[in-house]
Amino acid sequence: MAHAKNHDYHILPPSIWPLLAAVSTFVMLTGAVAWMKGAGPWAYLIGTVGVAYTMFGWWADVVHEGETGDHTPVVRIGLQYGIILFIISEVMFFVAWFWAFFKNALYPMGPESPIRDGVWPPEGITTFDPWHLPLINTLILLLSGCAVTWAHHALVHENNRKDAITGTAIAVVLGICFTILQAYEYSHAAFGLSDTVYGGVFFMATGFHGFHVIIGTIFLFVCLIRLMRGQMSDKQHVGFEAAAWYWHFVDVVWLFLFFAIYIWGR
Repeated sequence: MAHAKNHDYHILPPSIWPLLAAVSTFVMLTGAVAWMKGAGPWAYLIGTVGVAYTMFGWWADVVHEGETGDHTPVVRIGLQYGIILFIISEVMFFVAWFWAFFKNALYPMGPESPIRDGVWPPEGITTFDPWHLPLINTLILLLSGCAVTWAHHALVHENNRKDAITGTAIAVVLGICFTILQAYEYSHAAFGLSDTVYGGVFFMATGFHGFHVIIGTIFLFVCLIRLMRGQMSDKQHVGFEAAAWYWHFVDVVWLFLFFAIYIWGR
């Protein structure tokens, strides 16, 4: 037949999601700038809701495609490449913050002019003790990474759904614990975002990492729901594989943050 499919690629039908994503992102970012200028948060909130709705709807379509057999081996390879490229872009995002931190730590500017050398951390900054709460959070993330690895091995290599569900649930709980402890740490900080360049870089780097932890926790929670519903198997598991890769990326970034900012940078 002329219209019969004779290839393994998935030809996507027309979709509203790319346009809605672009418009919602524009409204969200423009609204954020307007909010900072005193115009109120409504445009930002509308854009944020639009972005969240787009993410939910678009990924729901991707899940449906996988469940109906559209994710052939060729399509799965393409999705895996896409996740790898996305994680690489996220790595470069954090490289910028590490660059800012090391530049200011190795060549601190004085309070009067860039010509006069300063000290690091800047005077008046009381840093966190890395061997208390930061160490606990490090252990929590490492344990969560072990739980994700266990779940991934159980699903992919053993097709053991029970262990996959248990490991993913443990990782989700540990991700929530990390977020709660980081919020507690922030609430007891002796400096703020605007307190010298140290405060700015510290909160931006660790704060964006915390935001990625929240995203990864949601990612794993969605995988947990799908596993409990009987979705994904040892042959069809691109979504869980993407979540596992993302979570390991979050773990590795935190290890660099812990050693660079909390230990070396203090």
